[in-house]
Amino acid sequence: MTTYTAPPSVTTLVAVEDLRVGFGGTDVVRGVSLSVSPGECVAIVGESGSGKSVTARTLLGLAGPGASVRASSFRVCGRNALAFGPADWLRLRGRFAGLVLQDALVSLDPLRTVGAEIAEVLAVHDVVPRARRRDRVVELLEAVGMPDPAVRAGQYPHQLSGGLRQRALIASAIAADPELIIADEPTTALDVTVQAQILRLLAERKAAGTALLLISHDLAVVASIADRILVMKDGRVVEEGPARQVLTAPAHDYTKALLAAVPSAASRGTRLTTGAPLARPEPNPYGRVLAGTGLTRSYGSRRVVADVSFGLHEGETLGIVGESGSGKTTLARLVLGLIEPDAGQVTLYGRPWSSLRERERRPLRPRIQLVSQNPLDSFDPRHTVGRLVAEPLRLPRAERRERVLDLLARVGLPPQTAARHPRELSGGQRQRVAIARALGPRPDVLVCDEPVSALDVSIQAQVLDLLADIQAEYGTAMLFISHDLGVVHHLADRVLVMKNGEVVEEGDVRAVFTRPVHPYTRALVDAVPRLAPAS
Repeated sequence: MTTYTAPPSVTTLVAVEDLRVGFGGTDVVRGVSLSVSPGECVAIVGESGSGKSVTARTLLGLAGPGASVRASSFRVCGRNALAFGPADWLRLRGRFAGLVLQDALVSLDPLRTVGAEIAEVLAVHDVVPRARRRDRVVELLEAVGMPDPAVRAGQYPHQLSGGLRQRALIASAIAADPELIIADEPTTALDVTVQAQILRLLAERKAAGTALLLISHDLAVVASIADRILVMKDGRVVEEGPARQVLTAPAHDYTKALLAAVPSAASRGTRLTTGAPLARPEPNPYGRVLAGTGLTRSYGSRRVVADVSFGLHEGETLGIVGESGSGKTTLARLVLGLIEPDAGQVTLYGRPWSSLRERERRPLRPRIQLVSQNPLDSFDPRHTVGRLVAEPLRLPRAERRERVLDLLARVGLPPQTAARHPRELSGGQRQRVAIARALGPRPDVLVCDEPVSALDVSIQAQVLDLLADIQAEYGTAMLFISHDLGVVHHLADRVLVMKNGEVVEEGDVRAVFTRPVHPYTRALVDAVPRLAPAS
């Protein structure tokens, strides 16, 4: 059997020149050249559709069925990868290179325990004797910081949190002690503290001599670990160089636009897409739209929301931050009237809301609308965009169609979008449709639950600018839930910080994030990746 490890004379593990990858006669990767050496992190950044993930997968022979792969030179461990067959790639994956994908729940086998998943890598590559495999699985889980590793090894992916699943996936990727780790958006949609833990794990592997190819649209994440950066757009590399140079003195306009679109305290009050001043309504301190008093909700013996109180005023954005399991989304469901509190109440304009029967609440529902993280899951795939946007409107047919086109135009979508189906749209377009649908009934309150967490930085910027425009025009109050403190600092007026169902700190967003009082808030703020490069 061929051994896929780099001989001592090889200082570059992977090197490709003029890589072109096509599907159906159309190239999606056009003339990319890159190399990765031991102990080095090379990052590829860019928007969805830029070709970065296809480039990374091609380096492992995973370009996909029907892909056409050409290159002037493509060498792995000093060997000509253009001559590799399926068996060569199979032996290379795991032993030479490990792959960490964005969504561990999809990547891990739902019918096997995470321990069995890791053990398979050990068996296929004959890493340790059979009698040692279980102990080695526990050691690997411990190495990636998994609490109670022996217990977790016997659990299935759905029994673990997002951060724990991602750790299990990393343990599987490093099980055969690979020389190269390819991490494709490994921290997207993770809480800031879990993200920091994952980045520390990858940094430890890099410090031990492992090469790292990181794919990400999050420039702050890239800044924390990358040595070199390649910026991709439309399948091409438009800029590359040392991380500090690219992030502090970008040469290409596209790179400059990506950096300018990152939301933060510094971007507050300006449009992320243009840098122009942002119109922001003054919150009306006397116009309280929504309030929660002593809200408590339990599932079995577990208290998910514990004695939470808040107020939301006209034209105000109240940010809610905290880790997964902190109670943020349960609080949103209580506000929306989708579940009832065990104690406490929600009021709308000072009148009971959460205590109403559903038939009493139904006429008031248009006044509170939801914009969720993944609208595709909430859209009926059989319906066109026009029907989805029209559904909550109580208007005659002719007026309804006119209103739908007006709403689509309001969120920057052309009229022909009405005839398309959600799956035909990009993630940013679907999120715009979700906002148009929510705006249809002219709500007083928008509940935004992680509405931009899975979007590229430039698309995220467009959506955040759109939400700010809507609020300025209509005086809409927003309850904005996010794990991204930069987004909340950019957009919110006040913030609630939640941990284990309780509010541990609240106040003006600038005061809370710049002078946090509670240790947990300080830990969240300290865990936020900074755009300044690490070295």
